[in-house]
Amino acid sequence: MEQFSMPTNIYSGTDSLNRLDNLKNEKILLVCDAFLPGTDTLKQIESHINSSNQCVVFSDVKPDPPLTNVMKGVQEFVKLQPTIIVGIGGGSAMDTGKGIRFFGEKIAHCQIKKYIGIPTTSGTGSEVTNTTVISDTENQKKIPILEDYLTPDCALLDPQLVLTAPKSVTAYSGMDVLTHSLESLVAKNATLMSDALAEKAIDVIVHHLVDCFRHGEDLESRKIVHEASCIAGVAFNNAGLGICHALAHQLGANFHVPHGLANTMLLPYVVAYNAQKCPLAMQKFAVAVKKAGIAAPGVSDRLAVKRLIAKIREMARQMNCPLTLQAFGVEPQKAQELTATVIENARIDATFSTNPVDPSDADLQAIYESVIK
Repeated sequence: MEQFSMPTNIYSGTDSLNRLDNLKNEKILLVCDAFLPGTDTLKQIESHINSSNQCVVFSDVKPDPPLTNVMKGVQEFVKLQPTIIVGIGGGSAMDTGKGIRFFGEKIAHCQIKKYIGIPTTSGTGSEVTNTTVISDTENQKKIPILEDYLTPDCALLDPQLVLTAPKSVTAYSGMDVLTHSLESLVAKNATLMSDALAEKAIDVIVHHLVDCFRHGEDLESRKIVHEASCIAGVAFNNAGLGICHALAHQLGANFHVPHGLANTMLLPYVVAYNAQKCPLAMQKFAVAVKKAGIAAPGVSDRLAVKRLIAKIREMARQMNCPLTLQAFGVEPQKAQELTATVIENARIDATFSTNPVDPSDADLQAIYESVIK
């Protein structure tokens, strides 16, 4: 039996923050990126929070949220016992907020009424997913926690909040959207509904992301990419992901490669592998890229996939993405030495099981070694 759900209420547009005006007499924990306090962005959001609310800001958020930081937030949760959590920022901030909720509710024996996600990057889709990824820095591991109740109740997509995103953030997070779309399209739990969202997100990203990178002030392009990030999140929250993410998490944990960039490095090789090993994956990739106009309708599925892979690399080059660990600054020998660890931890990653193909260790090693140098 197939299942598709979209429990998050999504509001998009330059007036979407007005939804915060409805909060009255609540205890609100705002979890946001460390650089946001004092900025116009946070002031704008806080201006919508009525003075009848008790509001505490927790901003000790780090990339790939370490468990130690999450537990600092849990201390704030226990003191405040919030009724509302608002996660503001990129995936790390929203993941931190979800982690605080996960542990805080258990420790304080209380439950929040609502989690509101306000993304300030167009990439992770965390505002509509049931997943938080916490880093165990001591053991160099990323630990995904998947619980349906962690899915935010409300997502506010204000494109004005991403206008000032640095170029590298626009590039890496946008390529993360493309990865979400392509992986969910062929994932084991894909359905007609998730396919529709994934195909649309692919179309949007290949036509608008580079423009966002080059012209960050273009509000219309920002809005459509912001929405594509969200629908790709809905797609993979239902369909699952695959070995691109399973390996990318290891690049982040071991070499501190930004998550979207890690996916960018791996994506061409994972697409090629899944298409080669799974005829249905090849067919679905081909249908999507033909709909997006990357390949002509009459070309073979195999050629369509080659065009897709070329497009991924072209976009990465246009946005100055380093495509190997060595180009990012990692010593190839160090990367080579950690091969066994990367493969072992990729296998137990929560995203691994929904890949359309069950790869051997040799297959995973070949993909990983392709991005070393």
